[in-house]
Amino acid sequence: MGVCEASARGSTMEGDCLSCIKYLMFIFNFFIFLGGAVLLAVGIWVLVDPMGFSEIVAANPLIFTGVYFILCLGGLLFLLGFLGCCGAIRENRCLLLFFFMLILIIFLAELAAAILGFIFRENLTRQYFTKELKHHYQGSNSTDVFTTTWNAIMTTFDCCGVNGGEDFEESLFRLLNPTKMVPEACCQRNHLLGDMMFMSREDCLKGSMLIRHKGCYSAVVEYFETYIYLAGALAIVVLTIELFAMVFAMCLFRGIQ
Repeated sequence: MGVCEASARGSTMEGDCLSCIKYLMFIFNFFIFLGGAVLLAVGIWVLVDPMGFSEIVAANPLIFTGVYFILCLGGLLFLLGFLGCCGAIRENRCLLLFFFMLILIIFLAELAAAILGFIFRENLTRQYFTKELKHHYQGSNSTDVFTTTWNAIMTTFDCCGVNGGEDFEESLFRLLNPTKMVPEACCQRNHLLGDMMFMSREDCLKGSMLIRHKGCYSAVVEYFETYIYLAGALAIVVLTIELFAMVFAMCLFRGIQ
């Protein structure tokens, strides 16, 4: 009798533990589902053009990339949250296994990205970016992806070239535009008259003092230096959440008969 009672108590505790994991996983994934839905809604709202946003998005490659990144991230979180909620509440082994595999793929992709970033970190130098700028940048009116991205960076961070205006000497840009010392993206704007108004376009293109003297490498590093610890902490939190999600999913998967 004692053995039977102990076995029954063990089964009851195991059932309670399984039920706790089930509802914790449901709540956890419900918030992921809501987050994904919000990101999807924001991305679609911007692209639908409620207030002329689509023109701004199309004109700025950084914003354009950011909007589609938000859409992709929102869609992925929406799918993950949906699979996790349905798999937990319905105790569906197939959905739980699919959820686990999807989280595992994301986790391994993030790990691979971190390893590749560490291996190729030597490429993220001033010399590398300067060489790329000299060889590929074409000018402010070009529709080339590399060029438009650099124009957006120079405009957004109020900078010029990688190190400064001298980066355009002996470059593809000078070869294509022999009368210009720097591109229009390097020229200072008169913010009192609007961001699109140059202080003096002609003087700037001739290499006068009206160009932005700060290089983009320093400007971007200074900007992101403030957020580096926040990004690191966020990455650790995300990886921890993914690990717990995989553990919960596998415990629930194995506990379901």
